[in-house]
Amino acid sequence: MAAKIFMDMPGGVKMPAIGIGTWQVSDEVELVTALNFALEIGYRHIDTAFVYQNEAIVGRVLKEWFSSGKLKREDVFVTTKLPAQGVHKDRVEVFLKKSLENLQLDYVDLYLIHFPLALKHVEGGPPGPPEVDETDHLAVWKKLEEQVDTGRTKTIGVSNFNKIQIDRILKNSRIKPSCLQVELHIFLQQRELVQFCHQNGIVVVAYCPLGSPAFNKFLTKIGKDTARHPARPSRREDCQQTQKTTAQVALRHLLQRSIVAIPKSVTPNRIKENIDVFDFTLDAEDMKALDALDRGENGRICDFVHVAKFKDHPEWPFPK
Repeated sequence: MAAKIFMDMPGGVKMPAIGIGTWQVSDEVELVTALNFALEIGYRHIDTAFVYQNEAIVGRVLKEWFSSGKLKREDVFVTTKLPAQGVHKDRVEVFLKKSLENLQLDYVDLYLIHFPLALKHVEGGPPGPPEVDETDHLAVWKKLEEQVDTGRTKTIGVSNFNKIQIDRILKNSRIKPSCLQVELHIFLQQRELVQFCHQNGIVVVAYCPLGSPAFNKFLTKIGKDTARHPARPSRREDCQQTQKTTAQVALRHLLQRSIVAIPKSVTPNRIKENIDVFDFTLDAEDMKALDALDRGENGRICDFVHVAKFKDHPEWPFPK
């Protein structure tokens, strides 16, 4: 089965099937170097978010490429996300405008609700643990629809939402969600959720498509226990004949399931390796072997244990 290089979205928008993720990359030199290298070798899909605190760095890189004439704005697919503090009907436009200012763009190609819980937002308020705010997905979604109308974003979608939450929006929206971004890799394949999205014309994007080698570092940094799951596949699982790396095989498995992947890396050889996945195909036996590695919820790495106290909220998206 051939994997598409682009995934079709509403309004003729095309999303490159491999993008570069930027979560946990806040060092300017490191990110600038990685993004420049990625763009040089052909990446045309960049994923960021307000909470990553690196939108401004991404924006400076893009401005340089656009100003130099090496690329046009329409050549690059840019995704950013509404933070939990912005999941309120009165704050959607405010946060999207902040992101556009950071990115030095007139529009983004995709704007996602980053997480289905709303947190209280106090502008300039004292630091402290975040508190859950009232969450009304339908009211927030209507404001996202308005952002499409204004041209600030071409398409809109959700991240970390479950099937029930997505279905509620589908049944009560003027503009349907174009995308769901969730954790997806060979140990967490989420087949029912993916099938539901594909049946409803929703593009699925996999974050942590190779597991998340940096997630344990993140948990350690905030004083939490490290994840119990392996950070990335440890062997090629009977796909040696492809002469490809473990990471390439894992990414190809996603692509052949019609899932977009946004692996994060700042290492040049891995950045190159991650996009070099369109010149081979996994046969039915390979796919079956990789399918068998699915651990269901036991394979989840990013279980958001750092916000565990919010698990009793009615909009908590994951199994408790």
